[in-house]
Amino acid sequence: MEQLDGGRALSFCGNNSTAYSVKNGVLNNPCFVDALNLVPHVFLLFITFPILFIGWGSQSSKVQIHHNTWLHFPGHNMRWILTFLLLLVHVCEFSEGIVCNIRVMGTNHLHLFMPAFMGFVAATTSVVYYHNIETSNFPKLLLVLFIYWVLAFITKSIKLWKFAEDKGAAQYVRLYITALLVILYGLLMAVEINVIRVRKYVFFANPQKVKPPEDLQDLGVRFLQPFVNLLSKATYWWMNPLIIGAHKRPIELKKIGKLPIAMRALTNYLRLKDAYEDQRTPEDPDRSPSIWRSMYRAFGRPILLSSTFRYLADLLGFAGPLCISRIVDQLNFEKDVPEGNNTTVTHFENYHMSSYDLLQNSSILAVLLFLALILQRTFLQASYYVTIETGINMRGALLAMIYNKILRLSTSNMSMGEMTLGQINNLVAIETNQLMWFLFLCPNLWAMPVQIVMGIILLRHFMGSSALVGAAVIVLLAPVQYLIATKLADTQKITLEHSTDRVKKTTEILKGIKLLKLYAWENIFCDSVEETRGKELTSLRTFAFYTSMSIFMNAAIPIAAVLATFVTYHILNKGGPSPSQAFAALSLFHILVTPLFLLSTVVRFAVKALVSVQKLGEFLQSDEIGDDSWRNGDISVSFEAGKKPMGMTKAINRKQPMRYQMDNYEQPTRRQMRPSETEDVAVKVTGGSFTWGNNLLTLSDINIRIPTGQLTMIVGQVGCGKSSLLLAMLGEMQAIEGGVYWSNKNRNSVAYAAQKSWLLNATVEENITFGSPFNKQRYKAVIDACSLQPDIDLLPFGDQTEIGERGINLSGGQRQRICVARALYQNTNIVFLDDPFSALDIHLSDHLMQEGILKFLQDDKRTVVLVTHKLQYLIHADWIIAMKDGTVLREGTLKDIQTHDIELYDHWKTLMNRQDQGLEKDIQQDSQTTLERKTLRRAFYSREAKNQIDDEDEEEEAEEEDDDNFSTTTNRRSKIPWKVCWCYLSSGGFFMVFLMIFSKLLKHSVIVAIDYWLANWTSKINNSAGTGMFNGTRPTNTTVQGQDSYYLLVFIILCAAGITLCLITSLTVEFLGLSAATNLHHNLLNKIIHAPIRFFDITPLGQILNRFSADTNIIDQHIPSTLESLTRSTLLCLSGIGVIASITPIFLVALVPLAVAFYFIQKYFRVASKDLQDLDDSTQLPLLCHFSETAEGLTTIRAFRHEARFKQRMLELTDTNNTAYLFLSAANRWLEVRTDYLGAVIVLAAAAASIWSSHYGLHPGGLVGLGLTYALTVTNYLNWVVRNLADLEVQMAAVKKVNSFLSTESENYEGSMDASQVPENWPQDGEIKIQGLCVRYDPMLKPVLKHVNAYIKPGQKVGICGRTGSGKSSLSLAFFNMVDIFEGKIIIDGIDICKLPLQTLRSRLSIILQDPVLFSGSIRFNLDPEKMCTDDRLWEALEIAQLKNMVKALPGGLDAVVTEGGENFSVGQRQLFCLARAFVRKSSIFIMDEATASIDMATENILQKVVMTAFADRTVVTIAHRVHTILTADLVIVMKRGNIMEYDKPETLLEQEDGMFASFVKADM
Repeated sequence: MEQLDGGRALSFCGNNSTAYSVKNGVLNNPCFVDALNLVPHVFLLFITFPILFIGWGSQSSKVQIHHNTWLHFPGHNMRWILTFLLLLVHVCEFSEGIVCNIRVMGTNHLHLFMPAFMGFVAATTSVVYYHNIETSNFPKLLLVLFIYWVLAFITKSIKLWKFAEDKGAAQYVRLYITALLVILYGLLMAVEINVIRVRKYVFFANPQKVKPPEDLQDLGVRFLQPFVNLLSKATYWWMNPLIIGAHKRPIELKKIGKLPIAMRALTNYLRLKDAYEDQRTPEDPDRSPSIWRSMYRAFGRPILLSSTFRYLADLLGFAGPLCISRIVDQLNFEKDVPEGNNTTVTHFENYHMSSYDLLQNSSILAVLLFLALILQRTFLQASYYVTIETGINMRGALLAMIYNKILRLSTSNMSMGEMTLGQINNLVAIETNQLMWFLFLCPNLWAMPVQIVMGIILLRHFMGSSALVGAAVIVLLAPVQYLIATKLADTQKITLEHSTDRVKKTTEILKGIKLLKLYAWENIFCDSVEETRGKELTSLRTFAFYTSMSIFMNAAIPIAAVLATFVTYHILNKGGPSPSQAFAALSLFHILVTPLFLLSTVVRFAVKALVSVQKLGEFLQSDEIGDDSWRNGDISVSFEAGKKPMGMTKAINRKQPMRYQMDNYEQPTRRQMRPSETEDVAVKVTGGSFTWGNNLLTLSDINIRIPTGQLTMIVGQVGCGKSSLLLAMLGEMQAIEGGVYWSNKNRNSVAYAAQKSWLLNATVEENITFGSPFNKQRYKAVIDACSLQPDIDLLPFGDQTEIGERGINLSGGQRQRICVARALYQNTNIVFLDDPFSALDIHLSDHLMQEGILKFLQDDKRTVVLVTHKLQYLIHADWIIAMKDGTVLREGTLKDIQTHDIELYDHWKTLMNRQDQGLEKDIQQDSQTTLERKTLRRAFYSREAKNQIDDEDEEEEAEEEDDDNFSTTTNRRSKIPWKVCWCYLSSGGFFMVFLMIFSKLLKHSVIVAIDYWLANWTSKINNSAGTGMFNGTRPTNTTVQGQDSYYLLVFIILCAAGITLCLITSLTVEFLGLSAATNLHHNLLNKIIHAPIRFFDITPLGQILNRFSADTNIIDQHIPSTLESLTRSTLLCLSGIGVIASITPIFLVALVPLAVAFYFIQKYFRVASKDLQDLDDSTQLPLLCHFSETAEGLTTIRAFRHEARFKQRMLELTDTNNTAYLFLSAANRWLEVRTDYLGAVIVLAAAAASIWSSHYGLHPGGLVGLGLTYALTVTNYLNWVVRNLADLEVQMAAVKKVNSFLSTESENYEGSMDASQVPENWPQDGEIKIQGLCVRYDPMLKPVLKHVNAYIKPGQKVGICGRTGSGKSSLSLAFFNMVDIFEGKIIIDGIDICKLPLQTLRSRLSIILQDPVLFSGSIRFNLDPEKMCTDDRLWEALEIAQLKNMVKALPGGLDAVVTEGGENFSVGQRQLFCLARAFVRKSSIFIMDEATASIDMATENILQKVVMTAFADRTVVTIAHRVHTILTADLVIVMKRGNIMEYDKPETLLEQEDGMFASFVKADM
């Protein structure tokens, strides 16, 4: 037995005979104490391994929750932290043991380091074991750990006690290590006891039952950061499946699930609101609470936590330079000092060393450096994550606060312009984001000054006072950077103004593109956009300049600082510094630059945040809507209350209301009036005076009642306060006196259709049901009543088509009918309709009145209040309120008014007769509605082929996937789009690209050269000094000094070159980007403006506009800086790795696995990041739209009482966007932690390589310093490489989209004749021959005109008619060669129009289109943008168009302003302007395409006469909208399905009773 024991001990205690003697007692033998220490570790390993393996085998025992991340043992985080510390201490103990062991001659003493190693293994096992037990919820098994901690505590205490007995032990490291271990084991024991105390799983009768938190029971929550253990939290391990999975399948919204409850907008809103409201004290209720204070109260604690992490990380950051200087010193020292004079203290037959000795060992320093880097990076990422999470939480809370405020804003605020929609959108889109960003950067504000001060102190320590000069350079240049940053922000603002201007102009061009082409004006308008673009580019040039300055400062400051420091050092000390000093200083300067560069950004954001908070405060303090008795602040009133059950009242009154003749004034006997009037009043206003909040009375002295269940009409002239009366009843106006009284059950059940139609960004069906349950029968009835079915059939997806801002643009009438349908569909007692007929033509109005209002609403016995101008409907009214100038003129039935106020009645009667004549003229055949439908159909007939509205990517993907379907799907997602990058670069110009690449490479080689020179210089001095000293002689001072000044000179030259190159590269990249942007936009604009009209029919306007707004913006401002950052960080990393490899080639061995790891990390991350960025973008839009549409439709939402539903929707949208954003930032952290750890490994490898090679005396110490300094910079830039790669990939998509438009075919502008061959005054006669004409819109489509033949004599007036879609308008387009004429020809005055250049042809004819298009500018610009005509000619044209008097009355006459789209004129007036525009151009052929559709009868008759007289000698082709307009023509052409059916004089055609023309005219009369 003894023999065996002795044999084991031989290797364990070394071979000294006294090593096993127990003469002085067992415990006094240190080797025995160490052996005792092994016992607990071995015990733990023996017991836990079987349990772990059995446990892993049967996982079935887990509590069923889908995440195995439920952490529920108390003291959980404490245990993890303690275990980490324990591991660290074990590492220290182990390394100390190893070093002692090496220092002692003779055999290995295993007992010095073996227990430490086993302790390390055991500690690791304990935490793995604990984690498994916790997730599988078997608390009983924790007893094993409890026993382990107790045993370890006891054995370590014995060792400590033995140490303490010894007097000289105080200076040894091992004593302190042992003491630390005892404390840690004790604490861990306490934690274990606490678990027993709380959970009572053993020694107690009834263990405590626990349930997982709500979030973990909910399978939808996928964001696990708050729930996973510390290790996974620090390394984002839980994100692995998501990020790696993205490679196979794109990340969708389903995959990222819901937010945990604590992060939802509602939770945070309540926190912020409480903090905000708490500041309103009872003593001072009006005091405006401070937003800063409430933000601090709600979100202060996490910010403090983050700042703590930040301080820890910053302090650890300084370990780098310190360790480098120590390692370099050490290696030089080891080389210089001959081996063998080591001193080791031997104490009670044992070996120990002091802490100073330990830190002299270069390998230990390398390990320390590695650990410090890992910890620093972990803390830094933790700090970032905490601030980002808090920032996102705060943004959610602020958005909810703003939204709640919007819902309570007083209407006057909105209409009086105090709070414009733009301001609200800015609050949502800009101010909240700025506050969020400020919060992200917040810890920097107080961490940076500390970092800077620390850095300067350390510099002083290394370099003496000369360091202060370098630091001064950095600090003095910081304000310059701040200045540049502010300038950048200003320039960006100006650029933004110009680009909004440009986008506005572009929008106008695209909306009126048909007109521009027909008039051959596209180049004029194109030039005006180019001019704005020119201004934009000028400010972009400034922007580029300042950006490159900022980049230049960032790159050049460290060079300048190093230069200043070393030159000063040289002057003061008459010689260069040692390598350790030099490289410590170098890496310190690198550390210092970042905070200084960031500081300017942070300060700028802080200033912006102050402004944002001020704006927010003003907004939150602005006026709210009054609290009426029925408006109970709380919106908890359920919407179902107060709604009538459907279908109950249907049976009562089934009499069909007859259409009363105008002379039958009897009160309709539809319903007996009940004797008791009181219940019969739904709403009563008594003595009311109302204002919009500007103290001007809008309505005064109002006394009215709205009878229940009857139809009340409000009539009066424009602007007499009819709409205001409705809003006053809805409580939107401020009541000065009097009040509105609702009968008890009615207020919560009002449906309201506003005058200005308001649609949601949703499907047609959702717009109509508006949150009510869907009832098929009812829905159908409503659609029929509003005659929406034909319109719905035209939409690409029927009533599931998205409409609204982002959807398909409907015309005014269609929008209005949808709003009315919404009001009808709601099952409410009262319906308010505000002029629902204004945008409808007569048939629709009649249909709506009969089917919708009289049948649908009255049968339901619903109270209807109708504001209208159509007096012919008064006979249907049960009650009439006539208004004038804000007061009530009359109230009563029609009978009452007929008897009591004959004057008013007669006035109405004359007006009605006039309207009735209008009625007869307004014909059956082609009304305004069919026209609207036609426009819609024209937009869609091209889309049946591909039923997608904005999916440009599909086609591109399809092309790529043709190659090989399997490989591409996974591969496509990780490929870098080289082709697009090349296209971008080449559009910047080859010279610039060459310059950029060349200067970049040169700059980086110069920077490496500077550092290399420094290394050589310091090593040479060091060597010459060192060798001399040991040989007992000193070299002569002059040689060193001569050498020195030579080195210094080269150093200065290199630095100067480096600084110059920094400037050149930063400028070239920015200006390369600028020229690329210039060319891309120029080409895009020209391509699109000259594209055939067909292109605009197929491509949605929004998609084209996106290219000009969002994509151009990315190309202008984002790509250059990303490109710069990418090239810089990539080259820095490459040059760093190159330097290390050239100094210690053995490093390349370690590089291979690292490179592989890096490749996979970046590959997975790029794909996931792209998906998450897309998700973030796509979820942001609906949120912003929801805000703006709420602000627009406030009155409607409040009238319907749907505030709660909209709030709910807002919270959902915010949460969705926040989820995407959180995942995006967590993914960024995932990447950064991994690249940082890789960087730390690179540093470790570089250090190890240099220590190893210096042991073999391969190179001087200076170069070691160089290698390590570079290794440190590599760690900083690795993640930037990947981040920029991912960003660039996303941004290149914009170039790709623009590129896809650059391949569109242009129209053939040349023609086969030269413009000079065309006679000056062609066409002078206006003779038109059409021979066998076939026309189609696209080679893919069927022809729309088939073999048409016609002959029009000079000066003839021709009318063309036919049903919708018969090819009338296509014929008019054919005259202008706007469509594809593939057979036959049109000859005008002897010239075939297909041979003419388009510009010539189109500028010699004139046309008026059916949709009036006006551009913003002056009236003169609209009539004559080419500036060719005299004023007299313009006035003459205006006179013909009946506009002269109106224009004269405007301020500025011809120079009066026309707003965008001509909104400041009525539709009729716009149509007249378009006529005038055609008259200005004196051409002998004049085409009118249904031009008089929206002009009233009287004006139209005048126009007909004028056209006949003013154009007596010109050829006029009229495409008829109303047949009676062409009865006086010389020739009538009737078309059907692209063929001419009848062709003759109107008189002849009318005689053929069964002819088409005759039937049209009959229908018309």
